[in-house]
Amino acid sequence: MRTEGDYIHVNEWLIPLSWLYGFAVRLRNWLFDIGILKSKSFDIPVISLGNITVGGAGKTPHVEYLIRLLQDKEKVAVLSRGYKRKTKGYQLADKDSTMREIGDEPYQMKQKFSHIYVAVDAKRTRGIENLTSDEATKDVDVILLDDAFQHRYVKPGINILLVDYHRLIIYDKLLPAGRLREPLCGKNRADMVIITKCPKDLKPMEFRVLDKAMNLYPYQSLFFTTLDYDNLKSIFSEKTLSLDAIQPANVLLLTGIASPRQMIEDLTPLCKSIEPITFMDHHQFTQKDIDKINNAFASLPSPKLIITTEKDAARLEGQEGFAEEVINNIYALPIHIRFMQEDEGEAFNNKIISYVRKNSRNSILAKAKDDNKPQNSHHTGNGTGTISFRDN
Repeated sequence: MRTEGDYIHVNEWLIPLSWLYGFAVRLRNWLFDIGILKSKSFDIPVISLGNITVGGAGKTPHVEYLIRLLQDKEKVAVLSRGYKRKTKGYQLADKDSTMREIGDEPYQMKQKFSHIYVAVDAKRTRGIENLTSDEATKDVDVILLDDAFQHRYVKPGINILLVDYHRLIIYDKLLPAGRLREPLCGKNRADMVIITKCPKDLKPMEFRVLDKAMNLYPYQSLFFTTLDYDNLKSIFSEKTLSLDAIQPANVLLLTGIASPRQMIEDLTPLCKSIEPITFMDHHQFTQKDIDKINNAFASLPSPKLIITTEKDAARLEGQEGFAEEVINNIYALPIHIRFMQEDEGEAFNNKIISYVRKNSRNSILAKAKDDNKPQNSHHTGNGTGTISFRDN
């Protein structure tokens, strides 16, 4: 079994450059802390998820977890940057939006949750203002900010920091020597810290060791999640395939994500053999790549199939030039997260739901009415405001 932090590689010779980078990031954070650079609050529940490292920490499945948690009782909006999209400014997704218009992760979420609002804008303050004021979306109840932990121009009500178990920030270094995008003290802004992609067989003692090693403040909550997988779904048809059915197959694992190694480890025991073919995160596939995939699949012995991620499927489904046997045998593997410790998921859910309810527009309006009652009323107050998570 791999251990925590085992994917970290530090280029020691680049550490002097990391000092310079760290100075610039610390200066920026200090300007926000003293108020020269402004963080804006909103009178609507805003939940931010993100990390402080380069590379994936499992943001999308955690955003999807929050969508599933809230969607039945709240009108949910997801606001993302829309990384590598071909459009500019604010874009609200609809049923006809393409991956190139809104980005692969927002496209994936809109396809899976068609009833929620999905918008993209590199300027998150403008995106929130549009979502809450535009006629088409002004009934939104809660906004989830995807990959916004370092976007400090917005002050969220709950700030969730995701930390990859295999790339623990406590062992890493700043860019370019390591993969940290800001100093370790940046974790202090988090209300919740989730250690993601944990091995499923972590022992109670390991949880306690990680809890101590993260060295969080009393106001911060620590959670642990692992990845679970659903039935495979064909990219080009309505076919599905259970994970049990891949046992005799030789698998070509096709990924264009930041960190595919956990998938490789999880799938290896489930199939006869696994052959990874990897591209960079958010990779835009070319005809040369399609030829490479066709040739790699043709060289595998039968029985065989291709497994890819949902995010990669969003970029593959519109491509041409696939061999017929690839089209018939390529499947996306849906991922969802699961909290690991007893009662951990319930505690997380309660914190989120409590924050959203206390900070809903209806609650704020009710408070404003109470605050504006005559002085002889038994209610007192001097104005409206958003209740922060740390007040709960």
